[in-house]
Amino acid sequence: MSRTIRREPASAPRRTVNRRKPAPKKTFGQRVMAKLPISEAFVRRAVTWSLLGAGGAAAIAVATWIGIPSAIGIGIAETAAQAGLRVEQVDITGLKRMDRETVYAVALEQPSRAMLRLDLEAVRQRLLAYGWIEDVYVSRRLPDRLLIHVTEREPAAVWQDNGQLTLIDAGGRLLAPVDRANMPNLPLVIGPGADRQEPAYQELLAATPGLRRRIKAAAWVGNRRWDLTFDTGETLALPQDGAREALVKFASMERASPLLGKGWLRFDMRDPAKLVARKPGQEAQGSAPSDTPETSEARAARPLGAGDV
Repeated sequence: MSRTIRREPASAPRRTVNRRKPAPKKTFGQRVMAKLPISEAFVRRAVTWSLLGAGGAAAIAVATWIGIPSAIGIGIAETAAQAGLRVEQVDITGLKRMDRETVYAVALEQPSRAMLRLDLEAVRQRLLAYGWIEDVYVSRRLPDRLLIHVTEREPAAVWQDNGQLTLIDAGGRLLAPVDRANMPNLPLVIGPGADRQEPAYQELLAATPGLRRRIKAAAWVGNRRWDLTFDTGETLALPQDGAREALVKFASMERASPLLGKGWLRFDMRDPAKLVARKPGQEAQGSAPSDTPETSEARAARPLGAGDV
């Protein structure tokens, strides 16, 4: 009997499938870095400099605390400066009127440019000595930048004394000389001590906002009271005591029946119960007998004219 031998079909060759390994997930920090407009290398350098700066400052602080001679701390700072921790750039913001070169000179007035030796508080105090500067913030940005942000005082008036004109702020702080040919559009306060009266003067004007814009000058007479000059040329003499009440009363009278711009020369309210008014070449008119002549103090406190020296 014959036997049939069945042959199994040859198996197909196995195919090798190359499967790609999934890309590792990016960390949160890597995703943040990818969105920043700076390179990762730059950030690494910044971190390195920050660590070096913090380490150097800590080393100097520890050396000082345990009594190691200051020369060692200075040596550490100078070594760090040679490595790049050295002031190379000063960024100044907030300036409007203060001279920028002056701020630069003060900031760089140091025994060394080593960043770790820079006395930030000393720089701040030297800048605060200038009239324009009300406040200032000084900081380091490692490795080589010094940041200075200035808050300036605002001029509130021009002070005239002995023919000299000076800008002052609302607190009476002297700011800068004024060129007579380029007078700013600010109120004029006149006379010795008028600068120190500026806060009280501002408070006086605040009592009559409507009349305030018409006052172009104020003379501090005899170191005791104010003479106000209006844009229409009249002068109002206020009393030593009760000046605010007298000015409010005058403003009320001006609203009820305009007095300014009507040809009057001078109003006198030194007696709070009376108003004395005078026109050029005439005796005083009003509820008081007569106006007193202009004193030498009042004449000296008049605003300087264009031809005055």
